[in-house]
Amino acid sequence: SSGINAEYGRSGSGGSGAFPGGDGLERRLRFRRPQTLCCLTERRSTAPYGLNGGGSGKKGVNLLERKNGQIINLGSKCAIDVNPGDVFVLQTPGGGGWGGEEEAVEAAPSAKRKRTEVRGSVAEYKRLQESA
Repeated sequence: SSGINAEYGRSGSGGSGAFPGGDGLERRLRFRRPQTLCCLTERRSTAPYGLNGGGSGKKGVNLLERKNGQIINLGSKCAIDVNPGDVFVLQTPGGGGWGGEEEAVEAAPSAKRKRTEVRGSVAEYKRLQESA
């Protein structure tokens, strides 16, 4: 079994633009017993592109931090044996932005972002864990 130790926003990972791309997440998963970790992810070698003059988001990264301190970049697709105490670090890519400087000036009055509520099964599980 394994457990999610932490989840963070990857601040600044979204592309620039009149409407910036969304930031990715970082999740850290600590293993409690020997098992095989399999990854099937995208946007590790090519950044999510922006549109209409917007900037690209940051690429995602998959790392394995061994208990002995060794850090391994796993790439986008892999299968690797892990041991108790090893930590898988999953950094999801940021989204590409939309629009350049011209669009930013035109969109400025209405470009205020609404704060979104985190929802879904993972968010509900996290709320239940934090309330205990």
